Amino acid sequence: MTSTFTPGEKTWLAQLGTLRQVVRQEVVARQLAAHLRSDAPRVLDVGCGQGSQALRLARLGFEVTALDSSAEMLAELRRALEHEPAPVRDRVQVVHADASRLAGTFSPGCFDVVLCHGLLMYFAAPGPMLTDLARMLAPGGILSLLVRNGDGLAMRPGLRGDWATAVAAFDTTAYGNRLGITARADRRAELTAALTGRGLEVFAWYGVRVFTDTAADDAPLPTATELNHILDAETRAGSTDPYRGVAALTHVFARRP
Repeated sequence: MTSTFTPGEKTWLAQLGTLRQVVRQEVVARQLAAHLRSDAPRVLDVGCGQGSQALRLARLGFEVTALDSSAEMLAELRRALEHEPAPVRDRVQVVHADASRLAGTFSPGCFDVVLCHGLLMYFAAPGPMLTDLARMLAPGGILSLLVRNGDGLAMRPGLRGDWATAVAAFDTTAYGNRLGITARADRRAELTAALTGRGLEVFAWYGVRVFTDTAADDAPLPTATELNHILDAETRAGSTDPYRGVAALTHVFARRP
């Protein structure tokens, strides 16, 4: 089981701080805040990348294990940690390891929260990864899974006027992303069934980037006031039908009973 994200790392890092990336991270953070509890502090962030969510949670008092297979991504996280106060740094453990080896890296049931954001789409066969993610959860633990929305693949090319790609998107879960990588999307019903089959109960789901997914790769941030309006609109749409069903990303929360 291998990930195909590596060729896109430099492009991803170059786009940090742009409108699309900031909207993604801020909206996901708001959705996490609605479900995580301070009395369940042990967090595993699988495929943490540059550590945007790991840092946020550490600042809130969570004990975060941030795992990634990319030395370059983890170097970004370590640089960011250098600017954090000591209590925050002490709450983050950085682990350089492959996500496909979770079972050999950690004991089952040792985390209250497991994040897996923007990773599953780079695995052609996601089943083993879902099994390992479920095994990491303690009883009552929560899985936060951010995936490409397979039910809305036609939206972006359709809004761009790329009609051939839009028509083809109705009958596939494969897509080409902006990093130049062919990846894989998940349909929510199928993902829910896969999680249920692994003993998890899906209790909430959201859309992420309903309105801003077609923004240019290098679109800068607007004024703080305008950005707040955008985030409020995206947050509302991400929890409201029918908008959340056509978002670029789907954010699923599942619990081990």
